[in-house]
Amino acid sequence: MSKNLVKKWFPAYESVRGHRALGILGPRLRAPDLWHLNRRSVAGAFAVGLFVAFLPIPMQMLLAAIIAVWVRVNLPVSVLLVWVSNPLTIPPILYTAYTIGRWILDEPRRTLRVELTLEWITGELLTIWVPVMVGSLVLAVVASAAGYVTIRLLWWFSVIQRVKLRRARLRRRLMKSQHNPYRPKTDARDRRPEDRPEDRG
Repeated sequence: MSKNLVKKWFPAYESVRGHRALGILGPRLRAPDLWHLNRRSVAGAFAVGLFVAFLPIPMQMLLAAIIAVWVRVNLPVSVLLVWVSNPLTIPPILYTAYTIGRWILDEPRRTLRVELTLEWITGELLTIWVPVMVGSLVLAVVASAAGYVTIRLLWWFSVIQRVKLRRARLRRRLMKSQHNPYRPKTDARDRRPEDRPEDRG
């Protein structure tokens, strides 16, 4: 997995550095290891970002950045991944979290319609926040682990592919050099005396 591919996945990668919401972290943002694109850093960033993305809390970007600084993983990837939860995905995420939490807590089934309005948040959500939080934690852990393992496997696979590609290129170069008509040929008469079998010993 190349660095360019990661940046292609996250077009706003460079804009994270100057984001106003992260200014509270101050000089900590200048730590070089928070911007490295390597297997450990990116896989860890996926784990952090996806974990925070499934938590039904405000200021997700800041929380993801704080955790990234704490565990020393790629900060931009961690922050940008929290946008997995957005106005389009939040309703199904909350509904799934509530369903899982209700099942774990063995609460009775009830009709739930998720609406991103102040009235719904201050009314309906406050009555079901316990199962929602329990389910959200389950989703966060599962998504975090899945993201970490997936990136590790993809990175390992890309390394294997690069090694195979390099070997194939080297093999083609060797084949071309062996079949090159302009390649100088060595004759037995051109060998040095010490290299001739009859001159040994």
